[in-house]
Amino acid sequence: MDLTFTSEQEILQDSAVKFAQKGYGFEQYKKSLAAPGQSDPAIWKQIAEFGWLALPVPESAGGLGGSTLDVALVAEALGAALVVEPFLTGAFLPAAVIAAVADPSKHADLLGQLAAGDVQLAVAYTERTGRFDPAHVHTHGDRVGDGYVLNGEKLCVFNAPNASHLIVSAHVGKSIELFLVGRETAGVGLNSYPVLGGGVAADVKLHDVKLGADAHIGDLSALEIGLDKATAAACAQALGGMKALFERTAAYLRTRKQFGVPIGTFQALQHRLVDMFIEIEQSRSMVLLAAAKADGRDATERRRAVSSAKAYVGKASKMVAQQAVQLHGGIGMTEELDVGHYFRQLTAFGTRFGDRDHHLDRVQALSDAA
Repeated sequence: MDLTFTSEQEILQDSAVKFAQKGYGFEQYKKSLAAPGQSDPAIWKQIAEFGWLALPVPESAGGLGGSTLDVALVAEALGAALVVEPFLTGAFLPAAVIAAVADPSKHADLLGQLAAGDVQLAVAYTERTGRFDPAHVHTHGDRVGDGYVLNGEKLCVFNAPNASHLIVSAHVGKSIELFLVGRETAGVGLNSYPVLGGGVAADVKLHDVKLGADAHIGDLSALEIGLDKATAAACAQALGGMKALFERTAAYLRTRKQFGVPIGTFQALQHRLVDMFIEIEQSRSMVLLAAAKADGRDATERRRAVSSAKAYVGKASKMVAQQAVQLHGGIGMTEELDVGHYFRQLTAFGTRFGDRDHHLDRVQALSDAA
């Protein structure tokens, strides 16, 4: 498989890296955390002006029709900059789900607003006893006349407090269908809260939510495709955070002195730094493969590559984050240093879109079915 970047991807990556290095520092990170919904409107608009929100939107809906690898290049740079704005959960995931339905052009107006940065969306699929399985659904939709009535509960819906619409999964008969539900629709209740690593989520209750026939947008397969693409991009975002931690740790070891010499000259610490570097490079290979396979037609290959990457990067990111904090010593635990904030984001990544055990089980199930 040829994983060489095209000239357009190199330009995209370069612009994202420049934004990460010059347009979004630690002070902006703290400012975004204090903003309503932990999303700075000025930064969100800037991300839209770069065209990054239009990347996952199909050309038929006025977007750029970019690949998951394109989005991953941006996500890696955002992860390196501690960006907390909901690029993945508020834009990429919902756009990827809608793009996978039978006719995404029907939602061109909403996708156009998303690409322009005028709205954010959210995907509500996790339930109390379902862990990370999108097929585990108790929320149900009853056909009433020409429309539907939804009842149920979704937990930890990332970015729901900021979203104009929610994409909700529900049982209709024996199948799992997706519905586009306005956040302000009667019967929709949100219990909002901040989440570890930045961002907001909500538990969503649906009580006799009445929807028209046009609210039905697709089925479970579209949700699964969107989640796999978002998981691959989340791995890229974690990769960016790991790389930033490595660079900061290496610089600290070169400047921090003990016994009159930089501690980076101590062989034991050099070995730990090399271990971090190896984990990052191996993670990069897994991320590139997952991003490439995420857009493929073979669902089994897509699922295996994405879950393998999530399982590996989940373990590697934990190791890199822990080593970075330990090598910085006590200062690595302070609020004033960004190292601890990277640690939080990578810790949150460990369970975002499924933890290591979930994805290892998924890979095993795919192998058993082969």
